[in-house]
Amino acid sequence: MAEAVQQMEPVADMLSLRVLARLLDYPTEELQAAAPEMIEILDAERRLSAARRTALMDWCQRLLEADIMELQAEYVALFDRGRNTSLLLFEHVHGESRDRGQAMVDLMAEYRAAGFELDAHELPDYLPLFLEYLSTRSEAEIGRWLGEIRHILALLTARLEEREADYALVPLALLALIGADDDVAAHRQTAKEEAPDYTAEALDEVWEEEAVRFTADSDQDCALQSAEGRRLAERKKAVPSDPVRILPGSAASSAADRGPTDR
Repeated sequence: MAEAVQQMEPVADMLSLRVLARLLDYPTEELQAAAPEMIEILDAERRLSAARRTALMDWCQRLLEADIMELQAEYVALFDRGRNTSLLLFEHVHGESRDRGQAMVDLMAEYRAAGFELDAHELPDYLPLFLEYLSTRSEAEIGRWLGEIRHILALLTARLEEREADYALVPLALLALIGADDDVAAHRQTAKEEAPDYTAEALDEVWEEEAVRFTADSDQDCALQSAEGRRLAERKKAVPSDPVRILPGSAASSAADRGPTDR
């Protein structure tokens, strides 16, 4: 992912959000080299249960030791083929509708108001980028934003679990931070019954549909319809909702230890 131009540093005790963001990025040798530091940061994150921290740290160790070509092939298979596991948040809310464009504009305005600037190639709803933004916010604001996208995170977790992907650990950890990891259970049956959208036949059907309706009126529309554009994500349009708290370490750990979703 291209680096966003940022005016603010991450909140010291929210560096774990930065680690979770990096774990969702396209694998590189630089990411592998950063694995020991990521393990150290996760080990200090007391808002997550010991079991969840261990699962994430073990994954970081596997990333460090794995063949980079295999990691990249797995990533492409999960996130560049099909839309069900898209890391573009608004893909799950608005699909390819015009509402998606307005939601992107609204989110971009939110970033700018906070002094968080993107470079020209970034889409604001790309989940790793969104997590970088959250790492600069207060705990109350982080809880509010994660609460707004909890339904997306729960469905994404269930779909990644169905694909037996370690990447499911990231949205699951985000849900655990607000005590919502039990949400995943309600989506597991849906994920199990969904027709695969990453097969050659399913991808051919998508490309045929896009060939018929490809009438982009602007460079932005073209970007949204490109393969690269689809890899970035959106948040649900602003809807009044109850605030969600980031759980303190002991509460988050006990809630997670009670649930069936530890991997």
